[in-house]
Amino acid sequence: MSLVRTEDRGAVRHLVLNRPDKRNALNGELIAQLGGAIEAAAADAEVRVVVVRGEGAMFSSGMDLNDLRELSEDASRLRTFRRPLLAWWNLLEEMPKPTICQIHGAALGGAFELALACDFRTMAEDAVAGIMEVRIGLLPDVGGCSRLPAVVGLGNAKELIMTGKVIDGREAHRIGFANRIAPAAELDAATEGLATELLACAPRAVGLAKRVLDAAAKPAIAVTLEQEVAAQETLAASEDFAEGARAFFEKRDPDFAGR
Repeated sequence: MSLVRTEDRGAVRHLVLNRPDKRNALNGELIAQLGGAIEAAAADAEVRVVVVRGEGAMFSSGMDLNDLRELSEDASRLRTFRRPLLAWWNLLEEMPKPTICQIHGAALGGAFELALACDFRTMAEDAVAGIMEVRIGLLPDVGGCSRLPAVVGLGNAKELIMTGKVIDGREAHRIGFANRIAPAAELDAATEGLATELLACAPRAVGLAKRVLDAAAKPAIAVTLEQEVAAQETLAASEDFAEGARAFFEKRDPDFAGR
């Protein structure tokens, strides 16, 4: 079974995470298939808008627990694991086509960062989103720290990342993370409406506007993306992360207080 399903709806291509039995957790195989689908959509002249969404009960629960466990046991794998993932997330942001992330159920951790790499986010009112790496002694290192301030403002970004709080669709819309919200049953229509508005505009103008806007909002993103991984390497080798990972897999609160 393909872990990423592709659906073309006219000039709109949907890339559907298709691992619902694992809450669309982002393991290596799913990430590679999604990356290939992103590359194909970027290269296809017939595709003018790209939508990323999930099958089943939620968009995605984030990084797969087994991959997280392996990283906790060997922090030297961090850059090797991160490099292709970041390249594909960057392509969502850099391709001259609008990209939309449709969020239902939940978008957590790495899935939140995937959503951030898209130009727009549509979200069910009752869905939740959170970027919670600090709870296990890490930080968001696939663009979360670099992109979130430009989307929701520095104060909101600090609160979300530094407390690991989870927000619902209404709060996500209030602070600017979600561009459009709708009841869960109407989320597909909300996404279609946004895509239709984008298709009504000149594609070259849309693509060039996207490039200029991103350059204005994130002029130092290459620098901060490198700062993310350098900071993560420090954290991944720390006792805080070792304790955070143990607590996570043992389903208990970590003991950071005495460290």
